[in-house]
This record gives sequence, C-alpha cells and structure tokens, in this order.
Amino acid sequence: MTLRQLILDWLDDRYHFGEAAGLIRDDEMSFLKNGILDSLGFVQLVLFLENRLKLKIDRQSLNPQNFDGMGKILRYLEAHPQYRGL
Repeated sequence: MTLRQLILDWLDDRYHFGEAAGLIRDDEMSFLKNGILDSLGFVQLVLFLENRLKLKIDRQSLNPQNFDGMGKILRYLEAHPQYRGL
C-alpha cells in the first residue's frame, strides 16, 4: 500500500464511500475548494495520519500550503523527519 492509497482509503471510509479516487481528478486540486474535505475533516485526517504513521505534525504546519490537496499532503509527509514509510 502506498501513502496515497492510505489517504484515499481513509477518505472513502469516512466521507466518499468508494468515490474518492474519482473525485480527486489530479493531486494538485484543492480539497477545500472542491468539497473533498472541510475543516473538521482536515483535523480528523491529521489525527489519523499522526496515529497511523506514528509521527507528530506540527500545528503551525497545518495550512493550505501543506495540506490542501493530495500532492501537498504527500510531499509534506514524505519530507517529515519522523516519516518511516508504511
């Protein structure tokens, strides 16, 4: 399983019931502007990622530049010093 698939599975389980991959037309599209996640959803996703990946996400890093889109999330996590893969 890839990190991308982990996030897609979480989105499917919590919000989109199997349709997340189809809704995310490209990895750079905004989750907020396109209704993929709302602000509460982002909080839930961050908590899930911290727990699943065993890392701590700095609350100052929680901004659209790092988390508003699949590509941004993947780049942030893959560069995170505590990320050790799945």
